[in-house]
Amino acid sequence: MSSRPTLILDVHWRKIDELFSADDLGLLEQLFDVVWAKDEPIPQAVLEAALPRASVLVAASPHVDANTLAQAPALHTVIEVSGAFPDTIDYALCEQRGVQVLSCAPGFRESVAEMALAMTLAGARGLVKEHENFRDGSENWLNDNTETDFTVFNATVGFIGYGSIARATRDVLRPFNVKVKAFDPWLDASAAEREGIELVDFETLMSDCRVVYVTAAPTRSNHEMVDRQAIARMARASLLVVISRAHLIDFEAVVDAAAAGRIRLAIDVFPDEPLDAAHRLRALPDVILSPHRAAAVGGGRQLIGKMLVSDLQNQLQGKTERQLQIAQLQHVEELSSVDDAHKVAVIARKRD
Repeated sequence: MSSRPTLILDVHWRKIDELFSADDLGLLEQLFDVVWAKDEPIPQAVLEAALPRASVLVAASPHVDANTLAQAPALHTVIEVSGAFPDTIDYALCEQRGVQVLSCAPGFRESVAEMALAMTLAGARGLVKEHENFRDGSENWLNDNTETDFTVFNATVGFIGYGSIARATRDVLRPFNVKVKAFDPWLDASAAEREGIELVDFETLMSDCRVVYVTAAPTRSNHEMVDRQAIARMARASLLVVISRAHLIDFEAVVDAAAAGRIRLAIDVFPDEPLDAAHRLRALPDVILSPHRAAAVGGGRQLIGKMLVSDLQNQLQGKTERQLQIAQLQHVEELSSVDDAHKVAVIARKRD
């Protein structure tokens, strides 16, 4: 029997090489006796045989309740690799048992920030509109398009939610010398000061920023907070970049504003996915549409594996530092039961 601790690796519906580089997977296998590590769902019999000796459970859809914990007396860490804390985990019981629950959400930050930057530049400079104009011969040669286009340099940008994706997006925007504002009830003033950003109320953010990024986690209190009233506060031709969760937007209100030319819209996530083939948004001009691909690029999710291995190394060495997101009971309880990660899983299964 191996002297290494046991780790159950059940990442289906994701793929192993989607999450881990060969080097990081090799390091994980040096540190742990890894059970399963295949692209198919773990058979129940294999799971039940491994649980009694398992120290770590890594899963795309972890189910951790009293029964699981009773079968796994040595379990001390659960890591979800879908992208959100699921409601299939008993967080209170895990906290009581001393089981740390981690989310891979910060591991998407680089690829999502890259997409946010691409959407920002394309949206600000009207690239989609001029591209389509070229197709019908109505392109605007040497035109500044002053009523709609703007430069990102020295612009004021705002983040609804200032977590890992917002921080990474801010980092890729640094060369543009943007002024950054944020609305985030969970971010205290001292943290904002360290980040060099201005914390403002939601209404101020919507009215003051030329680019508004939706980057918050879905909670019970922020459902459809970007509604008609909020959109009406935005300056004409401001750019709304929906890159994190559609839960936060009144979708039809956003589409109405884009259709009327009140705002520019770049959107990667939708309330219902795939978007209905007949939905009017598909035909709107000057809108940037992306089919939930912000993190979907070769190697773009392997930061998850790197962070996961680093956190487990720290744990084995008795260090408390974590790069993945730690479940805090008071925050998890506020998270919405609308789980976009589950929605992604359903789409992925249909695709496969």
